[in-house]
Amino acid sequence: MTLIADGGSTKCDWILLDAKGEVLVKTRTKGLNPAVVPYDELIKRISNNKDLASIFETVEVLDFYGAGAGTKTPNEILTKALKSLFTKAVVTVNEDLLAAVYAATTEPGIVCILGTGSNSCYFDGEKIHAHVPSLGYVLMDEASGNYFGKRLIRDYYYGIMPEPLMKAFSARFNLDADEIKLNVYQKPNPNTYLASFAEFIFTAEEVNGYFYQLISDGMDRFIKRRVLCYPEAQNVPIHFIGSIAHFSEEMIKNVMKPYHLKLGKIIRRPIDGLIEYYRQHRLNVEA
Repeated sequence: MTLIADGGSTKCDWILLDAKGEVLVKTRTKGLNPAVVPYDELIKRISNNKDLASIFETVEVLDFYGAGAGTKTPNEILTKALKSLFTKAVVTVNEDLLAAVYAATTEPGIVCILGTGSNSCYFDGEKIHAHVPSLGYVLMDEASGNYFGKRLIRDYYYGIMPEPLMKAFSARFNLDADEIKLNVYQKPNPNTYLASFAEFIFTAEEVNGYFYQLISDGMDRFIKRRVLCYPEAQNVPIHFIGSIAHFSEEMIKNVMKPYHLKLGKIIRRPIDGLIEYYRQHRLNVEA
């Protein structure tokens, strides 16, 4: 049995496949980004899931694709945690970009992640090439959930947000300055906390001028910094993965036009694409 996982900072999707590619278990845990979640908390979040706990000793292959797993130390931390729980499994941990590629394409293209965080790479048909390492939510992550969350909070405090939206924003969230600073500077997972504010944009009844401009500005920053850095961008489709991308399709299309870029797929949840990839390329399941 093969267990595949797609882990972001907010949530992690798990799928257990048998040798024929049939789904035996489908479940979800909290985010498992090893760059921001301590080892003991990683263990806790996985162990508390009854579906996963029931297969700790039966999984044969575990392929984990996750945010924060692209650098050595976080990767080793997560690998150690998974091996301690799934005792019979051959465990492989890769960065989430690889899962995004598998979900989106088998042909050359630019693949972008827009979720709690953001990232991009060029896939040449065989290997991924990431020209710009991701430095996380403090220094990068343009057009991500935490990027938009920070923008909303700043605009609220600076009085840039339109007054009707300010009232709705303050009614929905605890915007006390001490509360915000506590969550950002002292509590764990500040990136997930900041990203939670982005829901205010994407659950609105309509995308008004302020929201439209906010999203468009973020997307333009992302295109300039994380897409145009690849010289191949003008010649291959640009694929987008993640919830932010899913809810921003119109703005993405409009922002790409002046740069003469070709939009590829927009996929909300890469786990579904991963299932098909494994059926076709890893499990050798006949159609």
